[in-house]
Amino acid sequence: MSQAPKQKSTAQSNPLFALGKERLELIGKHADALMQGYLDGHINESAFSQQALQKLLDSRVLDYPDEQTLSLRPIVNELIASLTQDERKRQINSDVGEHLDQIHTRVQSLQAARQKGDYAATEHHLQLLTERVNDMTGQFGDAIESLWHRLNTEFGFVSSLDDKILEIELAQRQLRRILDGFGIINFDDLIQLAGSDGSLRKLLVSQLQARISEHSGSLLEVQKRLVLLMSRFRQQQDKALLINRMSAFLRQHPNFQVGDYPNRSQVPAVVNQAHGIHAQAFIALDRPQDSYALAELARAVPREPEQNAKSESQTQGFSVALQNLVATEQKQLAKDVEDFFIQVIESPEALSGVDYLAEKELPWEPEMWLFQIVAEYQGLPEQNKQSFMLEKDSAQKSRFNQLHIIRDVKVGMHLLGNFQAVG
Repeated sequence: MSQAPKQKSTAQSNPLFALGKERLELIGKHADALMQGYLDGHINESAFSQQALQKLLDSRVLDYPDEQTLSLRPIVNELIASLTQDERKRQINSDVGEHLDQIHTRVQSLQAARQKGDYAATEHHLQLLTERVNDMTGQFGDAIESLWHRLNTEFGFVSSLDDKILEIELAQRQLRRILDGFGIINFDDLIQLAGSDGSLRKLLVSQLQARISEHSGSLLEVQKRLVLLMSRFRQQQDKALLINRMSAFLRQHPNFQVGDYPNRSQVPAVVNQAHGIHAQAFIALDRPQDSYALAELARAVPREPEQNAKSESQTQGFSVALQNLVATEQKQLAKDVEDFFIQVIESPEALSGVDYLAEKELPWEPEMWLFQIVAEYQGLPEQNKQSFMLEKDSAQKSRFNQLHIIRDVKVGMHLLGNFQAVG
């Protein structure tokens, strides 16, 4: 509770506090006359007493520029325009060179005060540095906001095409100045300037970069709006140019009559740019006298039915041959598996499918061979299946899943006591 009154008394003891309060109260006291002068472009001296007029002149609120009529000082004029968002007098100032120079100077002063251990001076320089950075980013925001309001007011409601062209050029120049201001800021230099100081890196790098990114997004929307308005303006300009030239032509040729251009047979070459239309023709079957000529025309049409039929038969023959080959191989595979089961019945021991395949030198892939053995076993009737017992020699593919790879299959008769099947 004691710190707030102490800070308040410290601020009030500053000479700038009393002077600033006096100037603001002076502006507020004569607000009506000053605002009227802002709208009129000049100040009516009769609205002030001699003492009040002298105070306003001494306070740098009013001025006589080049011994002309009394008017507001440019800084006051710009302040009112910014507060009221008056785009007619609002100025866009995106020159950031001076701000960057001031930032470099403040950082050097802050680092020097910190090395000396002067904490009060360090806090003071940090406050001034923060204000300078905020002023620079706020300047970008004000410029983008002013340009946005200008596009939606002055640009769309000008009285003539010439004024609209001037507004387009002005908006493009303002947009270019803002983009140039973004390009001046070099974050590599700011990172080097901040060094390892956390507070400086946060102020000059992270916060500043976030604000610049935000302003870049807003400026992108302004650019989209400007492109949209310019495209609409070009359409209006083309229409207006066409109407003006047509009006001038009609004034020069008052007896001109618009002709029926679609039904004209002779069209000027500058207009006749379309290709000719080929009318569709059909055979008149109701004219028997033309039957001979039609038959001759039909006979003259080239035909290739035999070649197509031949190629179709070749394709079909190839497909049938391929299917027959696959069926033959499938039958041979089934027969070899039957021979394997017959060998199992005749053998006193269980037989390995992989060993049998290698022993007989059969032309099948081991995977296909084992799959066919398992399929043949599963396809047996339940009564016959009980006579055989099947064991799968499998291994887990990976410890990360439950996939098992069958490496071999052993089949034996159920009568063998020492053989155990794994289903």
